[in-house]
Amino acid sequence: MGILFRQPGIFQSFPQLIAAESTRHGGVSAPPYQSLNLGKSTGDDPDCVVENRRRFCAALGFETGHLAWSKQVHGTEIRLVTRPGGAEGFDALLSAERGVVLAVSVADCTPILIYDSKHKAVAAIHAGWRGTCGAVVGKTLLDMKKHFGTSGTDCYAYIGTCIDECSFEVGNEVAEAFDPAHKRWDAERQKFFVDLKKANAAQLLDFGVPAAQMEISAFSTVLHNADYFSHRKEHGVTGRMMAVIGIRSF
Repeated sequence: MGILFRQPGIFQSFPQLIAAESTRHGGVSAPPYQSLNLGKSTGDDPDCVVENRRRFCAALGFETGHLAWSKQVHGTEIRLVTRPGGAEGFDALLSAERGVVLAVSVADCTPILIYDSKHKAVAAIHAGWRGTCGAVVGKTLLDMKKHFGTSGTDCYAYIGTCIDECSFEVGNEVAEAFDPAHKRWDAERQKFFVDLKKANAAQLLDFGVPAAQMEISAFSTVLHNADYFSHRKEHGVTGRMMAVIGIRSF
């Protein structure tokens, strides 16, 4: 059995912070959701998902009742969270409440976790290609500035595990939405390939987050499919990982 989660090294100087992304290991779900499926919107047994969430949260030292999440819609709407629980229609969550652990679900899309070390605020973002092109990361940072006074130099950020550039083949209509710096034309295959990690990192840099205060996952949901769920690799029938961030009150 592999590890249940990986913790970004960029946050290691902040012991009060909970920050991690799950893997697909250590749960109870049967194929094709094996085994730590944390997504309720899949075809998995709901009881298995509940147990998987319990295991994941317990391994990080908190109960599932501390989670705050939203049913994601591949958009750019942002929710200011003041208490645990669910919502619908948001792809970014932010909070300065201790004891609230923000969570986003992914299986190829990019999870981004942000910590404002000065104002003790956090954000969790789900960025698919639509959200990335809609600048969901940049909009979230502007909301953090509005609500908390966040500036770029206050922030530490993690761009999590998602589909890699070499695996993210897209059609012309999707490619046209991306900056030339974040896509590549493969003449042999006559296709564009998009780098979601690079595109989201650019939004952090544009806000003024120093490169030295950012970490980008070295893993790919497709290339490392034995450890992570991939919607594309597994033809749409698979589980979901979670990326979480929060400030301890417990």
